[in-house]
Amino acid sequence: MTRVAVATLALLLLVPCTSRAQISFRGFGDVGLTVFNATQSFKAILGKPSGPVFGGGVEFGERQFFLSLGAQRFRRTGHRVFVFENQVFPLDVSDTITVTPLELTGGYRFRSSGRFIPYAGIGGSWIKFEETSAHSTEADDVHETHAGYHLLGGVEVPLRRWLAAAVDAQWSSVPNAFGDSPTSVGGVYDEHDVGGFTLRAKIVVGR
Repeated sequence: MTRVAVATLALLLLVPCTSRAQISFRGFGDVGLTVFNATQSFKAILGKPSGPVFGGGVEFGERQFFLSLGAQRFRRTGHRVFVFENQVFPLDVSDTITVTPLELTGGYRFRSSGRFIPYAGIGGSWIKFEETSAHSTEADDVHETHAGYHLLGGVEVPLRRWLAAAVDAQWSSVPNAFGDSPTSVGGVYDEHDVGGFTLRAKIVVGR
């Protein structure tokens, strides 16, 4: 477990004992748009470095401190590429990239006298990266898991007693996910981070 994840788990331990009796449990679903840090590498394979993400998770905590566990999924099909003498050439072979982050986040809701409740968080991420093709072998496909960290900030708006909406922005870093081999796309563009910037909208159910 990364140091960031350990720090995230420790956040709720800072909550006073009198507050822990009021711990709530909520579930959420979200949809958003991600722009990857490895812009040139994703663009070479998928045609652009961004795409939609869908996810959900659970959250528990008290009025100000909270801990959430969520997962998202990015999936897009482009084409395989061939690297030769530090140049990237597209091939007429389909290639599908799937990125599935599992994120543990510790956060804090700021006190607000209005309807909008701002919040911020920090956490650890475990990213499953897959690259597959219909006509490739297991040796050609990529199935890897990497650890990283993320920061986020957003605003929540209560709609009903058991229902709320939220919008947040998240920046994540997953260093050394792509190798530096001169025969790889990441090596050509000197891009090794599979993290990125995500803007998403949420629906939260629970108290």
